Amino acid sequence: MKKDWKLWITGLALCIGVSSIAVADPPEPPPPPSTHGQNGDAPVGAPIDGGLGILLAMGAFYGGKMAWSAYRTKAKNEG
Repeated sequence: MKKDWKLWITGLALCIGVSSIAVADPPEPPPPPSTHGQNGDAPVGAPIDGGLGILLAMGAFYGGKMAWSAYRTKAKNEG
């Protein structure tokens, strides 16, 4: 019987702890530096041009490999 109470108390404490963390507000972002906007606005976000090119090249290579594999399998089964 005591184990049941310990289990209920532990579960209740866990639920209260998790719910208090889930409701917490995120921290405020830091203010912009004092030189912000003097040389024009900086672009927002990270550049994707280099990574996008690599991703497209890898996709093309994978697609070519799969097409070549399908061609070889079809030729092997027919002949």
